[in-house]
Amino acid sequence: MPEPSFLLDGMLGSLARWLRIMGYDSEYLRDEADGELLAILGDRYLLTRDKQLAQRAGARGFYMESDDLDVQLSAVVERFGLRLDLERTRCTACNGQLERVPKERVEHKVPEGTWSGHQDFWMCQGCGKVYWQGAHWKNIRGRLDQLMSRK
Repeated sequence: MPEPSFLLDGMLGSLARWLRIMGYDSEYLRDEADGELLAILGDRYLLTRDKQLAQRAGARGFYMESDDLDVQLSAVVERFGLRLDLERTRCTACNGQLERVPKERVEHKVPEGTWSGHQDFWMCQGCGKVYWQGAHWKNIRGRLDQLMSRK
């Protein structure tokens, strides 16, 4: 069975970022009209805070009852059987796929302290944004580990 992919409407930008960190293709469209979202849905699941829009999407629609991010993440993880796969993490900015790159390739794209203090870097194949597991990574992992342990 293929991994689920998602289309999120304008009210779920934070959820889209966290699903991307978990490794799931999550297209976020902030300003699209409901009809446009439904027209481009394809094989994706529509995640929305709009109950009527979720109903119009039929089996591909999933209404997010809560506006609390942790509750939203828990609901999506449970409904779709998601798992954390750090090897598949996607770009939080554009949803592009990340690829591990040699340290030398990012020398002039990150601050000197970051470059000298880290060995592993990833670059988005879409927008070119560079990622590394900095101090914030412990908080990200902690939040996701806590979320996944609640399943």
